[in-house]
Formats: sequence, structure tokens, C-alpha cells
Amino acid sequence: MSKKQKKMLVRIIIAAALMIALHFVPVQGYARFVLYLVPYLIIGYDILIKAFKGIKNRQPFDESLLMAVATIGAVIIALTDSGDYTEAIAVMLFYQVGEWFQSYAVGKSRRNISELMDIRPDYANVERDGKLEQVDPDEVGPGSVIVVQPGEKVPIDGMILEGDTALNTSALTGESLPREVHEGDEVLSGCINMTGVLKIRTTKEFGESTVSKILDLVENASSRKSKSEQFITKFARIYTPAVVYSAIALAVLPPLVRMAALGMGPDWETWIYRALTFLVISCPCALVISIPLSFFAGIGGASNEGVLVKGSNYLETLAQTKYVVFDKTGTMTRGVFEVDGIHHNKMEDEKLLEYAALAECASSHPISKSLQRAYGKELDRSRVSDIKEISGNGVTAVVDGITVAAGNTKLMKRLGIDYIDCHSIGTIIHMAVNGTYAGHIVISDIVKPHAKEAVTALKAAGVQKTVMLTGDTRNVAEQAASLLGIDQVYSELLPADKVDKVEELLAEKPEKAKLAFVGDGINDAPVLSRADIGIAMGAMGSDAAIEAADIVLMDDDPMKIAKAIRISRKCLRIVYENIWFAIGIKLICLVLGAAGIANMWLAIFADVGVMIIAVLNAIRALFVKKL
Repeated sequence: MSKKQKKMLVRIIIAAALMIALHFVPVQGYARFVLYLVPYLIIGYDILIKAFKGIKNRQPFDESLLMAVATIGAVIIALTDSGDYTEAIAVMLFYQVGEWFQSYAVGKSRRNISELMDIRPDYANVERDGKLEQVDPDEVGPGSVIVVQPGEKVPIDGMILEGDTALNTSALTGESLPREVHEGDEVLSGCINMTGVLKIRTTKEFGESTVSKILDLVENASSRKSKSEQFITKFARIYTPAVVYSAIALAVLPPLVRMAALGMGPDWETWIYRALTFLVISCPCALVISIPLSFFAGIGGASNEGVLVKGSNYLETLAQTKYVVFDKTGTMTRGVFEVDGIHHNKMEDEKLLEYAALAECASSHPISKSLQRAYGKELDRSRVSDIKEISGNGVTAVVDGITVAAGNTKLMKRLGIDYIDCHSIGTIIHMAVNGTYAGHIVISDIVKPHAKEAVTALKAAGVQKTVMLTGDTRNVAEQAASLLGIDQVYSELLPADKVDKVEELLAEKPEKAKLAFVGDGINDAPVLSRADIGIAMGAMGSDAAIEAADIVLMDDDPMKIAKAIRISRKCLRIVYENIWFAIGIKLICLVLGAAGIANMWLAIFADVGVMIIAVLNAIRALFVKKL
């Protein structure tokens, strides 16, 4: 609880205690008025100041003016009629109780976001004259060498020059397992160094680092208003002056009609009281406060699940998503080639992998790297000689005095070696040892662990069509789409082709249905911008993709897409509940107030009670059920 909230709570308690105590003080007349004025000013002085400033700045029509006019009017009526001042104090008291609940709810959702985003480093360690000096991260430029000690946050993106450690990346990716990093690895700001001392050469300025971009996304999220919020803003501008003028008409016209048409006494007190009750009932606090709060809580709830939403307008669009289009590599697959199988081999798998890895040891190609990873042992290059790389075919080498060939079917044909075709989908490395076919190794891009479940969850969430767009070959693309359960797939696409396909899908879909595109690479940035809603992978995704996207998945888990849709729909459902509940109750109470059936106590419920209920309902958007 903030100092401001604590101060308000103290004011509420003191005012309530004084109001109750004054019931037992036998004082009448102006002395009674002065005594009751104390709790009234304690609880309401800031509202009166806001109302005065609004009039002074020629922007009078807000809830502060409504509260000020209604309560001052109630005090004047009580003073002239020797009545009870409790109603005036109670209106202001309960209004402030509602404001306190609203402040607490906003604070809770802010804390929810800040707990996730508690990744901003306070300093960076720069080595100067043999000593570590703590400097502001903003002062460290690209190419600088910084030192990160155990327990400290990595302040700026960079590459490890010295040291090995385990990094806690949970604040960035949601991944609970530490990630081992070594010399030459890239590290992102916001991670926590757990074990060893690291020397890092920075690759970006602090303002361009991962941590800064994430914080900027969250801090600016509330600046982009949804259609519902825009409606409420416009509604309040028209509604507030309308009810003020209606209240004036209610106070003045009936008494004049009674005198002129009926020849009766004007009964000013009754109609002014009704007008003041009408004003209290009409205060649009429940709508003005609870709708933005619902979206803010929704963004907070999503952030807590590792889904960064750049604005409430995107949350609203996401709720209407019926088409989801995926990139393949890096989005639904890991984007890392791995050995997927060894077929038709005449020797042990490990031995064949050893020959392949040694033959490819001089290459930095991803396929070569995948063979070396699969072998899993340190390569002794002294065992290899006479390496020849044949462009577009593969390599030949002499390993331990034995001739080894590793490559595609073109290489086998070139060497005149009979080979066996592979029916698996992926990159096929055919192997020949001493001129004899020795089998083939299948290398493929591995599907992410939860990718298939993610597609199933999307369909369960009401997504009507799933599509995959990829630059891969048709066979690879169709196999991946079939494995994942994706409805439609387009392969061998260039970045411009992806935009064209999304344009076609946008033209085909129903007008109210929204299309989301999910991607991670630089080549996905144009499509992310063109789709109704762009979703980027935040852990391994490119800066361009993250910049172009409207929503960022911090741990690259495609399961979070369905979760984000569920969060957005829950948020929108709460928004509409609050709108209909607040307007419905107020309309009923306004009619009762104008007819003289509702008194000031019912007005308090119609204003403050409805606001508190709406705020408590809005807080529900913070909490997300597990899939």
C-alpha cells in the first residue's frame, strides 16, 4: 500500500469515526453545522479543490463537480431545515472509499507488472585502473567491457569475453531452468548471473537493450486506448453536462410549473433535494474508472503470464481473433537443426556420426554444427586430412586413413556410389566409407514441445482457421503442418509472398473476424505489421519482429497464444459486464430519484456502490486460470 493510499485510509477512518460520534453530541444550530463541517472537510477537501480548479480551467464537467454540488447542496438544505448533515458527509465518504478501492486496484495491477518487469539494472560494473566502478547503464556505450558478478543482473546486451555461468532468465522468458552460457555466447540484459564472474563486451546501448525495450512496451501500453475506452471518454464528455443541466431543470421547472399552472407552493426544498440526489446518482465514476482499469488489469494479468501487450486496443482486437497464421522456423519449430534419425547404416550409429562429424569439422554450416552436436564429443582435427568441400554436393575427407564422403544425392552420383532414397522429411546426409554406401543421416528442424497442443488449444478457444506460411520446401512444410494439425500451409515463400498471402486471407475472412500473425524473424516484420494483430516471439525473436508486433511472447512458447486470447476475452467480458451493470443501475435509480422515490442513501449506492462492485469485478482480469 502506497503512502497516498495509507493517508486516504486514515482520512476515511477519522471522518467515519467523527460522523458516528457527532450523533451522540447534543448540539444544535450553527454549532452543529461547524462540528459536522470538520469531518466533511477532512474527507472532501481534495474533491472541492478539484472542482474549483475544473471551473477555473473552464473544464467543470467531471465527477468532482457533481460530488461538490451535490454535497454542498445537501449541507445547505440541512442547515436551512435544521436537518441531518450525515447524508452530505456519507456521500463524500463513500465516494472516497470507492476512489481508494480504485487506487488499490490500479496499484495491485501495477505491482503485478512491475514484479514481472523487476529487471531494470541499477548499475553496470566497468573496470577502471584495476578496480570495478559502478556507473549508470546509460553511460555505457556499445563495445565497452563490463563485469557481471554472481547475483547481479546483466545490465546491457552483449557477448561473453571471459567466464562461464548459469543465467536465471525467468524474468525475460518465464523459463525456470537456469541457462548455461560460455565464452562467445550472447547474453541479454535482465538475466541474473547465478554462479561465475562474466566479462561481457556490450553490443548495444542501454536504451536499445532487451530490458529497456520490454520496459518501454509495458510503460506505453496504457497510452493506446481501446474502442471501449474511447467510447467511455466520449460518453463522459456528453453525459456529464447533460446530467448537470437535467438536474438544474429538475430543481427549477417543477416548482415553476406548480406555481404557474397549478397555483400551488413551489416546494423548492423537495425538488432541489431530488436534483441533488439525481446528481449523485448520475456520477459516471463506475464507467470512467472501471473500464480503463479492466484493460489495465488485463494487461497486468497477461504480463504476469509472460505475454506483453503493447496497448489495450490490441487486447480488444485479440479477443476477436478467428484466424491465426504462423511462420514455421523459430515460431512453431525450434529453428535449430538436429539429427532426427539414422537409416540403412552398415555400422553402429555412433561410429557413422563420428565419421560424419569429423568430415564436416571444418564447416560452420548449421547442418555441420548439428552433426557435431549429435556426436557430442570433442573433435580431434588431427585425425582428419584432405578435406574437400564440393559446392552444392557435400564434403569428402580422409579420417584415420579412411576415405569418407558426406553429402546429398548429387555427391553420391558424382562418386558413382549406389545410395538408398530416404522417405523421411528433412535434410538427408548420405554417407560413404571407403567407396561403399554406409547409410544416411536425417537432419530436421525440431517442432517445439508444445506446438501441437498450442494449435489444439487455439481451436478449442474458437479460432476457426490456422494457416502456416514458410520459405521451406513443400514436403517439409506439409509434414510440419500435418504433424501440428494446421489447416492450411503455403511453402517456398519469400517475405513479400507472405505479405501477399496475408492480404488474400484478410480479404477472405468475415469482416468482424480478426487475423493474427505469429512470427519471429526479420523477414516476418512486414507481415506482423500488416496483420490485424501481430504476435512476436520475444526470447529468440529478432528486434525487427518484436518492434513490429503488437503482442510479444516472452518465452517463445506458442501455447501462450491461446492463453493471450483467453485473457483478452475475459477482459472484454468484464468490460461489457461493467458497462451494462453501471448504466442499467444508474438509469433505474435516476428515474426513481427524479420521481422522489430514491433518497440520498440509494443515490450513494447507485454511485459509490456500483463503482466499488465494478472495480472489484475489473480486478478479476488480473487472475488467469492455467491451461
